Amino acid sequence: MNHSKDRDLIVTKIREVVVATDPTNHGALICHVGEARFAVGGPDGIGHNSSGPNPYDLLSASLAACSAMSVRFQAQRQKLPLERVKVGVSFHHGSRGEKDSFERTVVLEGDLDARQRTFLMEAANLCPVGQILGTGADITTRLDVTTSGHQESPQASYEDDVALLPVPNITPD
Repeated sequence: MNHSKDRDLIVTKIREVVVATDPTNHGALICHVGEARFAVGGPDGIGHNSSGPNPYDLLSASLAACSAMSVRFQAQRQKLPLERVKVGVSFHHGSRGEKDSFERTVVLEGDLDARQRTFLMEAANLCPVGQILGTGADITTRLDVTTSGHQESPQASYEDDVALLPVPNITPD
């Protein structure tokens, strides 16, 4: 399988998330992802902090979720005895011109040997969100009357990205 070619195909897909103020709730920010709706916390512009996870929390949660899903996916693919994966992520602002950073902690529960644990940690390190955060991503901004001009494009698929992880296959002992 040519992972480079497959990855190029995925890059052309789009997954849109919309965050908008809610005029019925004092202008609170509401995030819309598919059918899901939730509040985004942070400064409301009038001296208060609204409830809900702030953007740094959401970014950390994305990295933690992606890491856990990648580990789980690879464990199932290799039929490894992973009973539970738990991922914690902390975001740290860089000081005095240093890069911002994330600290990720992975707990693997189950009767796994050292080689299997190493394999699953590699899967966590190769998760798609981690790859984007580690290399950076281009961000373009456009002003428009709608939030999307991308309905004609196929949606980005997290499941497709995880399936294409370039983790080497191992045979569990």
